[in-house]
Amino acid sequence: IGAKSMYDHGILKKCGKAKQPVLLKRGFGTTLQEFVQAAEFILSGGNQNVMLCERGIRTFETKTRFTLDLCGVSYLKEHTNLPLVLDPSHAMGYAYGVADLSRACVAMGVDGLLVEVHPNPAVAKSDASQQLNHEQFKDLLETLRPVAKAIGRNII
Repeated sequence: IGAKSMYDHGILKKCGKAKQPVLLKRGFGTTLQEFVQAAEFILSGGNQNVMLCERGIRTFETKTRFTLDLCGVSYLKEHTNLPLVLDPSHAMGYAYGVADLSRACVAMGVDGLLVEVHPNPAVAKSDASQQLNHEQFKDLLETLRPVAKAIGRNII
């Protein structure tokens, strides 16, 4: 469920009745309580396969697209039992910051990452500035493995 659809009760209700996994993306102006309540709405419909996706919140900062809420991630890890996926590509908005944010996310013990990759980001039809090319992604993956190992996790 995209960040802009997070409040759409019709979508949340249908996802609650579905048996497929649901990735619920946090809206950029959404509080943690609102985010958790949207997930609970899906769960209350019977679908227990819900994952939360932190993709950044809007702040007063103008040099990045959003601010990846790592404090919120700690809160969600402590107060929910749902898998957490982080999207450093959307939070940063620029490819140069994706690797650093990804390493921070892995160090926090998140369950997954969404990283945008394109064979030639310059010709991507959307979000070209935040996408890694295949070589950059391969390099990123190699730097994530020791971080994951340091906290007792594996990259799969």
